[in-house]
Amino acid sequence: MVTWTTDTVEARERFSYWREMICSTLFSISPEAPAERFSARLTVRTSGRCRFAMCESTSYEIIRTQRDIARAPADLYTVYLQRRGRTLINQCNESIEFQRNDIVLSDCRQPYRATLSNDGHRAVALLPRDMIEWRAPWLRHRPLSKLNANSPFIELARQHFMHLVSGELGETETSLLTDNLCNLLALASATDIEPDRMRPELQLQAMIAFCQQNLHKAELTPQVVAAYCGVSVRTLHLRFKALGQTFGTWLLESRLNACSRALKDPFQQNRTISEIAYSCGFNDLSHFNKSFRARFGMSPREWRLECD
Repeated sequence: MVTWTTDTVEARERFSYWREMICSTLFSISPEAPAERFSARLTVRTSGRCRFAMCESTSYEIIRTQRDIARAPADLYTVYLQRRGRTLINQCNESIEFQRNDIVLSDCRQPYRATLSNDGHRAVALLPRDMIEWRAPWLRHRPLSKLNANSPFIELARQHFMHLVSGELGETETSLLTDNLCNLLALASATDIEPDRMRPELQLQAMIAFCQQNLHKAELTPQVVAAYCGVSVRTLHLRFKALGQTFGTWLLESRLNACSRALKDPFQQNRTISEIAYSCGFNDLSHFNKSFRARFGMSPREWRLECD
């Protein structure tokens, strides 16, 4: 993790410092002069071919020109997650404004101009184009895309994004989460793509996302999940086999892990153990207690007391 900030720079030199030391060096862009009292902070981490950043600043404009592209070609997508404020981006005769929690993908091979609002806060990922387009070939002719805020995969994508910019992950965890993020971005952008036309990895990610959102439903069966994803039950079992698990073992483990987290949560201390078990999809307390002890080596009550 590397952090740059204008806080230690004299006010009259802050923007030139930002332009020369940050924007040009890291992202090969040409920022334009901002209003007075410019300030900014940027934290960046690099993992393999990927780069993740958290940026907050007062308002200014950034431009990626043909000259910038010629000087530093980048076969990448820039992925933005707006955390606060708003950003307006213009690219290839298209304009998109995105606000809090919106996710936008921009092809770095094409020039663009972005206007960043005052007191803006963004998470940014630079991801190799092949990692995105291998999963989502429909994006090849869409240099600028705003993901559907109502997509069932968008919240999981946000969670993965924030973990990746946090800097608290090892290389193996980062690699796995980056793959999952790319899968989720592909799924969230596939608004008119039938599930049976997707790659197996995307089908599996769609199944897992659906299950995580419906973990509390005791009637979550292979038939229900397969029907939602538009695939056969046989295909569903094949996808989970690729994880080295059956659908049943994956579901049980996911529910037990959800219960273990809830039992540790100080904001859920007023809930009974049975309430937590039912809310995670268990409908048989005897089965829950037996499974919990087998998984964690103690009863749910002992687990909760140990955390106090």
